[in-house]
Amino acid sequence: MAEILQRAGTWTFDGEHLRIVPGTERQVHQLRKVLGEIVVPLAAMAGIAYEPGGRKGGRLRLRLREGADPLSQVARGRLPDSSDPYQLPVEKDRTGVAEYVVEEVRTALLLAEVPGTACDRYLLPGPAVPLTATGSDGTVTFDGENLQLDWNWMAEESKASAGPRRLGLGDLEGVEWTPALGWENGSLRFRLRGDQPALKPEHDPHCLVLWGVRQARETSGAVRLAAAVAARLPHPHGGSRPARARDGRVLPEVPEADAAQHPPEAATAAGEPRAETAPTGGDVGGPGAAGADHDVLLRRLRELGELHRSGVLTDEEFALAKKAVLDRL
Repeated sequence: MAEILQRAGTWTFDGEHLRIVPGTERQVHQLRKVLGEIVVPLAAMAGIAYEPGGRKGGRLRLRLREGADPLSQVARGRLPDSSDPYQLPVEKDRTGVAEYVVEEVRTALLLAEVPGTACDRYLLPGPAVPLTATGSDGTVTFDGENLQLDWNWMAEESKASAGPRRLGLGDLEGVEWTPALGWENGSLRFRLRGDQPALKPEHDPHCLVLWGVRQARETSGAVRLAAAVAARLPHPHGGSRPARARDGRVLPEVPEADAAQHPPEAATAAGEPRAETAPTGGDVGGPGAAGADHDVLLRRLRELGELHRSGVLTDEEFALAKKAVLDRL
């Protein structure tokens, strides 16, 4: 177990998941607070780093695999550092703890052989619904199935004359979020299926304009709503629609490599009993399973040795990974 507690939040790693809990102090960005606790599975991680920052401390930065998280998918690295939930400011006297967390996560990624390739399904769920986002010319509400766009007195005549818009998930090709930067407006655009004319945000009846002078408020609402919509649309690298529980929540997919070890969660999340599975090849957890685990660890040791001899792993990385394997034997 590796844990670091800071004013901006707490990161706890148990070997399989990184639990991110935001801080409650006033200076913690609103987006971190409204997102709440985030549990990142190891399979969704691409890497982690501690970035020293001089006398003021440094920063932990978690990097996710492409397509693993709907929030990261719509944000595309454009969230300010202060609002990014996958960054943690670290005080100078906690540098050693931050580096220990990095070592633990990196070792787990190495041992689990998590690929660096893009995911073909979301491994994290989208934000809970219903959600409402406010822009300079109107509001949009999403209930998990339908979007309702309502315009206010600041909307351009082309939008106001068309009236409110109601869109279903089946009408959508995708969603695009562009952050407001300084005095430059952003936008929250819903792309419809089929050919659509390219219009400026202020004239597009399927686009909400985000005013640049209210970044904290509009960033929190708009990017969360965009992530919630994206999580319920076909994955950009897969094409299938995500599994849904009875209460409308999006269920993260279990990676194929873990399917044999982790039973499906869709039934239990929906409140249905989990089916019992008969053991095969001996009792689960019995001598046969222990022997298989022992063989896997020995094979992993040989693979680590080959990677070290070929120069892929440094002496330090090899020693760290070897110790982790030996501790499990």
